[in-house]
Order: sequence, then structure tokens, then C-alpha cells
Amino acid sequence: METVQLDRYEITGLLGSGADYEVRSGYDKNTGQEVVIKRPVPQMISRRMHVSVEQRTERTIRLHEELANSIPQVCPMLGYTEPANHDNFYGDELGHEYRVTISERAQGIPLVGDPRARILRVPIGLGQNLFCLFPLHLVESADPFPIQRQLLDAEEQFYDEGYVLLDLGPQNIFYSPAAGQVSIIDPGALLDGENDRTSVGRAPQDIHDFFLEVLKFYTAFQAPPSDVAGYRDPFNLRPVVNFEQELDEMARGLSNEASVTEECKETGLAVIGKVRERGYTSFGDFRSDYIALLESLRKRNLELPDLNQARNAWNDALELLREDHWTKYVFEAEMEVDRLAIN
Repeated sequence: METVQLDRYEITGLLGSGADYEVRSGYDKNTGQEVVIKRPVPQMISRRMHVSVEQRTERTIRLHEELANSIPQVCPMLGYTEPANHDNFYGDELGHEYRVTISERAQGIPLVGDPRARILRVPIGLGQNLFCLFPLHLVESADPFPIQRQLLDAEEQFYDEGYVLLDLGPQNIFYSPAAGQVSIIDPGALLDGENDRTSVGRAPQDIHDFFLEVLKFYTAFQAPPSDVAGYRDPFNLRPVVNFEQELDEMARGLSNEASVTEECKETGLAVIGKVRERGYTSFGDFRSDYIALLESLRKRNLELPDLNQARNAWNDALELLREDHWTKYVFEAEMEVDRLAIN
């Protein structure tokens, strides 16, 4: 990583905008490398409301320098600017100083796309549903859960260094089906001894809050959709507000799910209960129990009486990736769709 000057880069488009950051695509004029150029949301800058975002940016820069750039599942940060007025580069008149970060382009598509694209009826939940929750193309694969496994691998490396990485929702995860590779694009929500994110009146957060996120965003107890409409929208994206309430809802959902076996329910409820009690004493114990739960769901999917109909719906949903929206990502839709279709 290095301190950079923005005149080295050319902006090529807008990738998205969230609560804190605006993200643009670009390239390095010296090397031709495609990059991601990120700054605080302009409205926050113009109103001088971006102090907390700047603090998060500085923590994220330090994290990449010390650890994150060495973790394969994290999209590397290449450089950052000093705090400065960047109106000339962006062509606006915000009038205040802020940092800009430069990162590699993540390969593939986000598991959940920019929520604003829903207005245009873009199926922003395709990545999450097709490749994570209902990966019917992988039910007989040697590695049927690549996304969950890689997220666990990345988190365990942070955990071994004394950190807990949170806010790993699917909007912060890119996935390249061709390479089978996960890329975490925003590892800024970190727990460590100096950064306690616990709200007043709530129990202290720990690794079990990450385990909750895994269960919430990357685990679906219901059977795969039987039509393409079931793949369009994101799954379970409401932010985690109450630890106990989230787990209660999961337990009820699993208990009431008719498509799963009693053995699967028992496995899942045991995991939910142990997370609720904050009872896991090692990362490996959760990994083992969670993979067993995913295996039981995969077995259910293989034994579905209407599996062929579900696979046809999966193929129909996969075809939606040919739409123009996905061309702004590093994703060769024509090649990917043809290769991934279930025969």
C-alpha cells in the first residue's frame, strides 16, 4: 500500500452508493489496472457530517496494512490519499477535505446488488440466492458450500489475530462463480480491545455476533424456489437489531419448516441455541456444527420430490445474469451462464 495522488487515476463509472461511501470504478493510468475508488457519500461531505466515516476509513486503512491485505478472501487495498479537497478530481464543489481509498476491483458480482437498482426492477438478490442459499448446481460437488466456507476461513484468520469482523452482509461480498472465489470488499466493522461497537444496554459483542450473521444471511431453511421469482429479491437483509430476537425468529422458522427432517431441525436448533447462549468455546466447534447443518439442508435438497422443477427455476434465474446491469462488474455473463447451467 502507498499514499497516492488522484491524478494517477481515471473514473469510469459509478458502482454504487451506501449509507457511508460512494464507490466508483476506474483505472490506473500508469499501469492500466482496473480499480475501485471510494470516498464518503458526497452529501455527508458537503454538510461536514463525515467525521465518523473518516475515522472508519482510517481504521480500515490500518487494518489492511497490518492484516487484511494478507487474507486471500479480502479484496486488497492498493493505496489512499491524505485528507484533502478532491473537488477537481470528482468535478464537484463539496469544499471540504476527506480521504479517498483505492482498491483492486473485486471479481464477480455482489451477492446483493445496489438497493437503488430495485427501482429499475434489477434482480439484485440473484448472487445470494443462486450461489449461496440455493446452489443447486453444487449439490453433488466436492465443495458444495464455497461461499460459507471462505467466509469462515476469512473470519477465523481475523479471530486468530484478536479481531472479530462484523457487518459481513451479502452486499459486502462479491463472488466469482468461475473462480469459486469470495471477495470481502468492506472489512471496516471490527471489534478489538480498542474498538467496542456494543450499544448501551446490550450485551458485549463477541464472535457469536458473527455466527449470528452467518446463520441470518447465508443459511436458508426453506426449500429452493420453484419459480424464477423466488430468486430475484435479497434474503433476510434487515439489519441485526436484537440478538435474541433474531435467533428466536430463526428457531421458529426452522421449527415450522415442513420440508426439513427432524434430524435437520435438531441440528439447526442446537446451533441456534448454542449461539444464543454464547456457548461456543472455539471457532472450530461452530464451523463443524454449521457445516453439519448445511449438509443436512443439502441432503434435503437432493431428495426433494420436485427437484427437477427447482433446477429448472434455478436455470431460469441464472439467465437473468445476462441483463445489461451485470456488465458493470468484472463478470463475463455469457461464459458464466453457459458454464453454470444445470443439465
